[in-house]
Amino acid sequence: MRVLTAPVGSRRSAGGLVWGVAVAAYVAAIFHRSSLGVTGVDAAHRFGVNASALATFSVAQLAVYAAMQVPVGVLLDRFGSRRLLIVGGALMVTGQLCFALASDVPLAIAARVLIGLGDAMTFISVLRIVALWFPGRRYPMMTQLTGILGQLGALLSAVPLVALLHRVGWTPAFLTAAAVGATALLMVVVAVRDTPHGEAPAGAASTLADIRRELAATWAQPGTRLGLWTHFVTQFSGAVFALLWGYPFLVQGQGLTPTTAASLLTLMTVAMLLTGPVIAHFCARHPFHRSVLVFAITGATAVVWAVVLAWPGRAPGWLLVTLVLVLAVNGPASLIGFDYARSFNPVNRIGSATGVVNVGGFVASIVLVLAVGVVLDLATPAAPDLTAFRWAFAVQYVLWALGAVQVLRYRNAARREVAARTPVAATPA
Repeated sequence: MRVLTAPVGSRRSAGGLVWGVAVAAYVAAIFHRSSLGVTGVDAAHRFGVNASALATFSVAQLAVYAAMQVPVGVLLDRFGSRRLLIVGGALMVTGQLCFALASDVPLAIAARVLIGLGDAMTFISVLRIVALWFPGRRYPMMTQLTGILGQLGALLSAVPLVALLHRVGWTPAFLTAAAVGATALLMVVVAVRDTPHGEAPAGAASTLADIRRELAATWAQPGTRLGLWTHFVTQFSGAVFALLWGYPFLVQGQGLTPTTAASLLTLMTVAMLLTGPVIAHFCARHPFHRSVLVFAITGATAVVWAVVLAWPGRAPGWLLVTLVLVLAVNGPASLIGFDYARSFNPVNRIGSATGVVNVGGFVASIVLVLAVGVVLDLATPAAPDLTAFRWAFAVQYVLWALGAVQVLRYRNAARREVAARTPVAATPA
């Protein structure tokens, strides 16, 4: 009997379509995730809350996201990307509908929790599609492209959503945001398949004992923990700036107009789009130096922040532009952590390994979001000023120090593990 197979070109076209639609779902997820950051000042006025209370909105969203990464990874290995993208999209649409109609803090927080839960199912589902639809040599570039194209969602929230909010008001603006998510969800239902052959995922752990065994094997791999701490040390500064505190820092601390602040956040997103492929190319050509790149980007971010925070008075425009350009590299750099997860784990553990890695940056982001809000309220209970923002953002240096030590620790452990397993390191760190 002759087995009919689709031509290679046809499979590639189908893979491109599936990936493109999955990326559209991720764009919608980033749009939902970022929609609070650029409307934070308006949200504080609408709900009558201070900086610490406003921080709980983002913390609730990020905490659910981080807490669900490992469970979602396990579900992903068992049920596949398509189902999780559909469920996640539906949760985010529901969350935006609730946020549009909310007039009190409990409902608003519940809405952000739903968005965080749906968001948690999206990115790692897209990365699993990349792992199953494309050859391994293309994984670093496709991962970077996924991450940076997703930032188009931040662009949609940074300018169009703010403009719509100020033109038509809170409820119509967020109802429109829900409609954007519903459109992406429909596209996933129509076009996304889990594998090139269309079958449901197979071979995933099916019992609780199997799940524990797979998770233990994933965690025991030093490369997984190297990925987690890489994600931790590189992501939080840019993420927190974009998600919540960057806009208030620029407007209330630096005295910029809302339009100028939104433009700087837009510039940050555009810079992410441009730097991601450069980082992917570097990692593909120089895999032994991926951690060197992580240290270089982290160090550069810490230095530029030091200059901004130490500048007498408000920082000049050129320095703020430099800050957002350096922060833009943080997002693509954090994706190196997922490259470690793929390099050191078999395909049947990609979901759980990616989930473990994704916990790192979001735990750090939660800590920083909370810390900034608390310091701002302690320093200036009435309204944050530049001095308060300086003390608040100084908390970052504790997280950078912890993350850098752990990256160095697990880089060395990963290299020892590879050296013991093979005479020539095939998956360098």
